[in-house]
This record gives sequence, C-alpha cells and structure tokens, in this order.
Amino acid sequence: MLTNYIKLKDIKPVLFGYIREAQFMLDPEVIPGEKVVHDVRVLMKKSRASIKLLKTQIDEESFNREYGTLRDVGRIMQSWRETSVHRKLIKNLKKKYPRLFTQLTDNEKLNLLLNKPEASSTPSTEMKESVENIISHLLKSGYRWRFRTMNDLDPHLLLKELEITYDAVASCYITARNYQKTPNMHEFRKRTKDFLYQLYFFRALNPKTVKTLEKKLDSISQDLGRYHDFAVLINTLGYRYSRTENRNALDELILIIKQEQDKCLSKVWPAAFRIFRPGQTLVNVLGFKVLTI
Repeated sequence: MLTNYIKLKDIKPVLFGYIREAQFMLDPEVIPGEKVVHDVRVLMKKSRASIKLLKTQIDEESFNREYGTLRDVGRIMQSWRETSVHRKLIKNLKKKYPRLFTQLTDNEKLNLLLNKPEASSTPSTEMKESVENIISHLLKSGYRWRFRTMNDLDPHLLLKELEITYDAVASCYITARNYQKTPNMHEFRKRTKDFLYQLYFFRALNPKTVKTLEKKLDSISQDLGRYHDFAVLINTLGYRYSRTENRNALDELILIIKQEQDKCLSKVWPAAFRIFRPGQTLVNVLGFKVLTI
C-alpha cells in the first residue's frame, strides 16, 4: 500500500557506480572479451538514461558534456560488439541449415564472418589506444559526477522526465508498427531501453508493478535487439535482391534471416501494444497515484 510519502532512489550514487564499474572492467593491456564489451555498453546505456532524467535540473552545458562523453564510449565499442554478434548469428544458422551453407562456401563475406581471426595475447596498438581513451573518458566523467552536488533534485521533475520518455517510446512504437523499417525499429528499441533503465529509480512508487513492467520491457528490447542484429547482418553481407542474378542459396539464406526477424516481431507487438497503445498513460501503466514524492 502506498504511504503519504515515497522516496525515489538517489540517482547520483547509482550513476557514479555505473561509470566506476565500467572503468574497472577495462585494462589497456588486456583485449576486452565479448562479455566485457557487452557489459560496458549496457552500463553506458544505463548511465545515459539516468542523465536524461536530470535534463531539466542541470545546466545544458553539463548535460551535453556528460551525455556526449558516455555516448562516445558506446560508439567506440560498437564495432567490437557487432563483429562477434554477426559471427554467432551465422554459426547458429549454419548449424540449423548445413545443406544451405554447403552452397555458400564461395561467399567471401560469409567466410570472413565465419573465420575467427587468430587470438592474440596482447591488444593491438589501435585497440590499446581505444581502451585508454575510453578509460580516460570514464575517469573524467566519474570525477565530475562524484563532486557534483545533487541534494535538491525535484522528484516531480524527475517523474515528468520519465513521462516524456514514456511518450517518446509510445510515439516510436506507433511509427515502427506502421512503418516496419530498420531505423524505426532501432529507434523504438533505444527509447525502450531508456524507459527501462529509468524505471529503476521509480520502483518505490509501486514495486511489484514496476518490476513486472521492467521484465516486459527487457523482453521487448531483447527481441528488438535481435531483429536489429539480423538487419545489420544483412547489410554487412551487402545483400540486394536481383531478379537477373542466379543466387538461389544466398536468397534463401536472407529469407531465413527475415523469418527469424518475423519471429522476433511476433513477440514484440502484442506486449508493446498493451504498454504503449494510443490513449495509454504512464500513470495507468505504472498503476499508482502519487501523493507525495
């Protein structure tokens, strides 16, 4: 039962913790593994979502600097993730459709993805510089947040920012549902992630309902992420359908990939409709009536 006063979770220690945890995962002398790359990228997404809640309560210069710094970290690591993800997707498809892949042995781009480069015990000069750059970004950002005074945040403004995020996701959902293009799906997923990570600070408003909603949003974002990974894979393969070219095996592979995308979306749309359908509101979704926060 709600009481007359509800205290939201403090943002500053959580945000600082995300940045510090990401920093400790990285070492310029060690090649970051797939799990490290994934975990650091997730921490950066959580950090950026947290910063968005503060948009109206910190100055514009600080907001742009801190948000941009953590966005740059994610961008540096993006290509590291994509290569490993594409290799996993292709290997899984090869296991399911071995006959098809025997007809694609001469496809250079597929072979490039399947053939994992020899493991090195030490990072390349370029990799080392990138990791050092990321650590520097995280150190500076963490230092600034550690010594920033944030004792007078207005919880109503935080809730307003959460509502803005919710409305943005709902708009992206309707756009993606009506125009199922890769950029629209990707934007829908990014905004869903923002909403998911921001909800963490509002669990106290209605713990059971918020946690249940978080699970649903996580499932939606996972399926949208898989859809996007397949879309980027098709683009990486450089595929363009042509009636004049005899590429039956490659055409079949792409159709199989698109079927996998369809499976992802078949799980996304019903759940997304219940949460973001027209006329739905944040208060209805969270199931609470705020008395005092």
